[in-house]
Amino acid sequence: MCRMNEGQQAAIVTGAGSGIGRDTAVLLAEAGYHVVLVGRTESSLQETARLIADECGADAVRHVHPADLTDQEACRQVVDATAERFGRLDALCNIAGYAPLGPISKIDAETWRRCIDTNLTSVVMLTNAAWPIFEKQRNGVVVNVSSMASIDPFPGFSMYAAAKIGVNMFTQCTADEGKKIGVRAVAIAPGAVETPLLRTIFPEAMIPKHKTLDPVELATIIRDCVTGLRAFSPGETIVVPSP
Repeated sequence: MCRMNEGQQAAIVTGAGSGIGRDTAVLLAEAGYHVVLVGRTESSLQETARLIADECGADAVRHVHPADLTDQEACRQVVDATAERFGRLDALCNIAGYAPLGPISKIDAETWRRCIDTNLTSVVMLTNAAWPIFEKQRNGVVVNVSSMASIDPFPGFSMYAAAKIGVNMFTQCTADEGKKIGVRAVAIAPGAVETPLLRTIFPEAMIPKHKTLDPVELATIIRDCVTGLRAFSPGETIVVPSP
């Protein structure tokens, strides 16, 4: 059962086409948020929109916005479209990710740029675009999905680890600068999560399902941070290890 949201709060969720992003979008919609679904593939976003309709009814407000978040202008357009449609932005959930696996000796510039742009630049640019709205409202929350790779990287995850440690630090900076305008910021650093992204990298023979986190568990933490059900220190990185 979805709750009515008298304040008509709005949230952007990136990576909303699958995994943690999809589950976060559904949970926020259930909590009464108008949800902007962002990702590369429109068909996947439409499926998330259908799930929200199934859970919350056809009147649940969700807006599908396909975007390549490695494009800085696309990041700004996402925020502008949200502000135009809803007149506000209360939560920015940066969940989209890209995790190339390979040794340092095999790093190439194109893969490096895509990794940094998907995992870090998009976080920076979306936050930057949202800042004037947060400043006008005098409130807002940013939840960034990091990774245990930023703390204890798996061999071959050098690019991903570097991007995610940047996410952790930018989250701290967001919290520090956001204090005076009422912006809260937190990062979530999970271990292996049972998502399509994980399975494009590791087969079950290497990481069995029983050793992975359920994406709903992470989505619940994100929802609770957004809604205030879970307290966190400003700029904190919440570590969620795998089983």
